[in-house]
Amino acid sequence: MKLLIVAVGQRVPDWAQTAYDDYAKRFPPELRVELKAVKTEPRGSKTLETLLAAERDRILAALPKGCRVVVLDERGTSLSTLALAQQLKQWQLASDDVALVIGGPDGLEPGFRASAHQRIRLSDLTLPHAMVRVLLIEQLYRAWSVNANHPYHRE
Repeated sequence: MKLLIVAVGQRVPDWAQTAYDDYAKRFPPELRVELKAVKTEPRGSKTLETLLAAERDRILAALPKGCRVVVLDERGTSLSTLALAQQLKQWQLASDDVALVIGGPDGLEPGFRASAHQRIRLSDLTLPHAMVRVLLIEQLYRAWSVNANHPYHRE
């Protein structure tokens, strides 16, 4: 199974990339994690609908055919770490590749968001996109560690 993180925005601070890379290398071979950064549409004088549509098209181009699409959304379902671990286990049992999508500065195009298989949220707080990447991969690693009875997650 593969977890694909599709994130709108290509530049993140060095500290965020270092933290992301640290967690990414910890995953076992049977649970690969890949990051695909897609270009943010230049803001300029374009309408919000035009911006979001362009970013949606880039996201769709990055998604593997037939994958399960999970979007991070402030209105999504709130999951505890243990609930995320259960969700990860279900994804693994289904053997589906899963794409977790992080929107750009203005979020995700409403139609794309609505068509996703799932909508989850990481926090009630507004977080910088670089932090979201780090928090997401850390929580995915923690979820894996719960399921694997690995000492990383201690209750």
